Amino acid sequence: MTVPMRGKWIIAGLAGGALAVMAGAAILLYGGDAPAPAERGGASLVARGAQVYQEHCAACHGADLGGQPNWRARRPDGKLPAPPHDESGHTWHHPDDQLFGITKYGTARFAPAGYATDMIGFGDVLSDEEIWAVLTFIKSHWPPRVRAVQAERSRQSRAN
Repeated sequence: MTVPMRGKWIIAGLAGGALAVMAGAAILLYGGDAPAPAERGGASLVARGAQVYQEHCAACHGADLGGQPNWRARRPDGKLPAPPHDESGHTWHHPDDQLFGITKYGTARFAPAGYATDMIGFGDVLSDEEIWAVLTFIKSHWPPRVRAVQAERSRQSRAN
């Protein structure tokens, strides 16, 4: 079947419109920047991150990313409970490179001297790709406004 010229223009217009919608969504989600490598994997990367998160992170940070109770109050041992990774926590306040580093090397490497923490590094347990997958999974739960703020912080960190 041959599509008349008018039909070809309609199809081209619909395809262009779909691309514009996807571009607009990317701008809303990532603050106008090209997605970080971890975010390019889409749904399959989020699914892999969910699996790794449940296996290695949920015991402390909660299956629902809600963290441990009273996560802002130090325990008698001087350590803070595991914070939430949803928008109620502070994870999104940090740029991607720092989140990756904390996950790979542990919090102590990035905290002031003497900072007491239970957060170990997972560099001997998880591959870099698995760490990015977990971070992508966590980010997938943030509302667009929070993702945009975090994306801007990541962009500024990369620029420095």
